[in-house]
Amino acid sequence: MTEHTTPVAAPLRLTGPRTDPAPVADERRALTESLEYYRRTFELKCAGLNPAQLSERSVPPSTLTLHGLLRHLTGCERWWFRIQFMGEDLPNLYYSDDDPEQDFTDLGGDVDEAFSLWHAECERSREIVAAGSLEQTGIRRSTGEPFTLRWLMLRMIGEYARHIGQADLIRERIDGETGE
Repeated sequence: MTEHTTPVAAPLRLTGPRTDPAPVADERRALTESLEYYRRTFELKCAGLNPAQLSERSVPPSTLTLHGLLRHLTGCERWWFRIQFMGEDLPNLYYSDDDPEQDFTDLGGDVDEAFSLWHAECERSREIVAAGSLEQTGIRRSTGEPFTLRWLMLRMIGEYARHIGQADLIRERIDGETGE
């Protein structure tokens, strides 16, 4: 018996202006350009979707959405660069001890405002990196231990890389688009 299958079109590929990190660079440039590359990649994963699509869950019961990842990454930028590294006295974004998962579960608010806040936090992080030495230290609040700007940049590159993989799967589920 012959099985009938419907041909499946190749998925669309997301593209856009994004610069690969320089393949030959000093440490600061390599870290900075890599983090920028991943920030831009995340933004491309969200491009062209409306607010409802950005808030669409990946696969229930998972609470992962692109909007939630956006909120989470915004909070990470503020928490790591401003609150922990620079010691700025600011409230956490999308987090409380009573509701530590609210970045993913409470998707109220305007998506455009969430993107504006993410852009502002990324810009402040860029300013901190530009003004600091890779050996400069911040203090990790949970342990009181110091960490360097170098370590922080590596951590944020990992944070974005991990969540871009999730974003890629969410995006493909929403409209079939994939990308690098």
